Amino acid sequence: MHIHILGICGTFMGSLAVLAKELGHRVTGSDANVYPPMSTQLEAQGIELLQGYLPEHLNPAPDLVVIGNALSRGNPAVEYVLNKGLPYVSGPQWLADHVLQGRWVLAVAGTHGKTTTSSMLAWVLEHAGMSPGFLIGGVPRNFAVSARLGGTPFFVVEADEYDSAFFDKRSKFVHYRPRTAILNNLEYDHADIFPDLAAIERQFHHLVRTIPGEGLIIHPQGEEALQRVIAMGCWTPVQTTGEGGQWQARLLSEDGSRFEVLHEGTVQGVVDWELSGRHNVSNALACLAAARHVGVVPELGIAGLCSFKSVKRRMEKVAEVRGITLYDDFAHHPTAIATTLDGLRKRVGDAPVIAVIEPRSNSMKLGAHREGLADSVAQADRVFWYAPPNLGWDLAATVAGSGVPTQVCDSLEAIISGVKAQATPGSHVVIMSNGGFGGLHGKLAAALEA
Repeated sequence: MHIHILGICGTFMGSLAVLAKELGHRVTGSDANVYPPMSTQLEAQGIELLQGYLPEHLNPAPDLVVIGNALSRGNPAVEYVLNKGLPYVSGPQWLADHVLQGRWVLAVAGTHGKTTTSSMLAWVLEHAGMSPGFLIGGVPRNFAVSARLGGTPFFVVEADEYDSAFFDKRSKFVHYRPRTAILNNLEYDHADIFPDLAAIERQFHHLVRTIPGEGLIIHPQGEEALQRVIAMGCWTPVQTTGEGGQWQARLLSEDGSRFEVLHEGTVQGVVDWELSGRHNVSNALACLAAARHVGVVPELGIAGLCSFKSVKRRMEKVAEVRGITLYDDFAHHPTAIATTLDGLRKRVGDAPVIAVIEPRSNSMKLGAHREGLADSVAQADRVFWYAPPNLGWDLAATVAGSGVPTQVCDSLEAIISGVKAQATPGSHVVIMSNGGFGGLHGKLAAALEA
């Protein structure tokens, strides 16, 4: 079968393409923005990528068109599909029908940490010899691909609350029917889809309604929004993590790179890994609880976490130039920015930390997270914000009250010259964006080298 994917370079759709190829289909795709790491992964899989949404990409007609949720009515490819009566489906629906059917699905949902936690869980199961399938919205460094079918009933999926398609406004995760579900945290996000936090809580409750009575739900003990979700009705056993929960951590290093794991008050072992940050400690506890649900004893799960290598674009060290370390990070929400910088600060101590941030997400473009931005960078020594001409709100005014020396730039060149002037040997520069940021990482490394 020839499957054409519209929006193929999105993290979810790109992973879907890998699974479709592995199932033996001929897969092609088009996207407005073709950039690494997804474009690199797809080309390596022999998947043909086309730039833009031209109707001629769909001629001769494919057997099925999978339409990404970034596309809406008025898009030339979408209009062509509808006018010609071509068969089409949403990505989550295709995944549910052709991959997840009859499998033990372990879903990781939440505002933050989905990609890292699902990568951890897939690796812990792999380390335990369970050969899981997975679909992750990023590229776990332990696997070097973002998706695979796997050789057993177990399938780990990053379960996103974003909508499924222009014709299906339910959250993606409602399609997945998990048996094991991690609900990491819940905050207001996706302002282009949801009017308020209550609307997102309602979608999370729709997910809870699909989890069988013999399944398991895992969430942090103190997360109020998730407690409201569970209070709407829950028919599934629940385990909690964090202070007061069944799964707890005792930090052995302030940056979270070493910690003891306790289950029901009993020490299970010590995680000593390359990650940092309390948010990752919390992710690890949820991962161990989920793995135990499918038969991985905590001791074995902890051993897996010790060899976990994180995910591309999650505090990924991309260059070290003249003693200056550059990181690529996906953070694009004030909470994620703050936790990422806090983890780095605890790891590097007093070394200079420079943050470079692009407010690129749809919620950011709508100004939904403006209030939290100035405070989110408290752990940095200096911040460069990128304000593209089409941002639509006054970024400079928003971050003017920040206690950290701040510069708002309208070009990559201005950012590069600013960082060059400030960075000294021993500095750590974190570049944060949920997009390609115009190739800033490579341009900045080259400028520092020069």
